[in-house]
Amino acid sequence: MLTSERKRHILEILKREGRVVAKAVSLELGLSEDTIRRDLRELAAEGLLQRVHGGALPASPGVADFATRQAIGLDGKRAIGRAAAAMIEDGQVVILDGGTTALEVARHLRPGLRATIITHAPSTALALMPHQGVEVIIIGGRLFRHSIVAVGAIAAEQIARIRADIYFLGVTGIHAEAGLTTGDIEEAAIKRQLMGQAAETIALASSEKIGAVSPFLVAPITALAGMIVESGQDRATLASFARAGIAVTEA
Repeated sequence: MLTSERKRHILEILKREGRVVAKAVSLELGLSEDTIRRDLRELAAEGLLQRVHGGALPASPGVADFATRQAIGLDGKRAIGRAAAAMIEDGQVVILDGGTTALEVARHLRPGLRATIITHAPSTALALMPHQGVEVIIIGGRLFRHSIVAVGAIAAEQIARIRADIYFLGVTGIHAEAGLTTGDIEEAAIKRQLMGQAAETIALASSEKIGAVSPFLVAPITALAGMIVESGQDRATLASFARAGIAVTEA
């Protein structure tokens, strides 16, 4: 079997089963595991999958740059944004992440809402400006240009002084086994700290992120209190999250 044929076969398995086990593929094709692992490395370098111990999982398209992500699944992100915005009550202190889905939360806040919203994303802060009853607190630090969010020691110091009711979390991968993941190690650390400063964390889970994995772990899936997903998701996948004790809201 040619290399291109093997790679196509691997991607077909990934699409059909949601994972690739290197040993199983090597036995199926009568090839060494080293050969399959080399194929997985090359496919991962092309951004077509995420290597994990023993094989691979789907890679998240959410690691693309901010401008590219704005055009992905816009209708679904708007629906998630409306559902998340409806959860915010007067008087609450809310942490709102950066990212394209969080922007939709800011854009769908109800008129007259009186709350405090904290964000480390300048783009999210600007989207909150029309809401006169919302006090906006911006966390500063070194700008991570890929996601347009503040990271680093200055951001971490400010986050440590926050106590919030809800954190609306954006990640690039949400997987029942691999957990909550993102594409940058510093960004993952900041998200983890924000989770620790909120009474509950709710993930903004647009379709392209569910079942996908990125290189850096933020937290296990069980760290979530809830998640908001687009309607029409695979029932078995949603059931795996519910079994972990996560309240799943379909937007």
